[in-house]
Amino acid sequence: MIAIYAIAYAATAVVFFGLDFVWLSTISTNFYRSRIGILLLDQPNLGVAGLFYLVYVAGIVHLAVTPAVNGASWATALVNGALLGLVAYGTYDMTNLATLKNWSVSVSVVDMIWGIALTATAATCGYFFTAWMLAKAG
Repeated sequence: MIAIYAIAYAATAVVFFGLDFVWLSTISTNFYRSRIGILLLDQPNLGVAGLFYLVYVAGIVHLAVTPAVNGASWATALVNGALLGLVAYGTYDMTNLATLKNWSVSVSVVDMIWGIALTATAATCGYFFTAWMLAKAG
């Protein structure tokens, strides 16, 4: 059972980290800087970011991938992943809108859409890889 979780975690993490790296390092850089640049650090705190990634991927596996594997349904991974993305990214973005002077509505909207898409994609890919490995193992 632990091996299944490890496979699910690794597969989900690779997809999540890979997509978010591309998003943050190329696609969205100018978007965020132009809207909330005054709030951003010159260099992100990689230790804290890493901790977030480790914990969040564990949440994706527990709340989206594992129920999908147990029910043999990729749709469960997709929907649960999307809901988790909405809740997690929505909490961050709506809290910032409620508490920060220079936070941008457009950043919240784009970031929440990204969180939904990213989490749903990572969960679904994590499910497919884990299900494939389980089928291969017999």
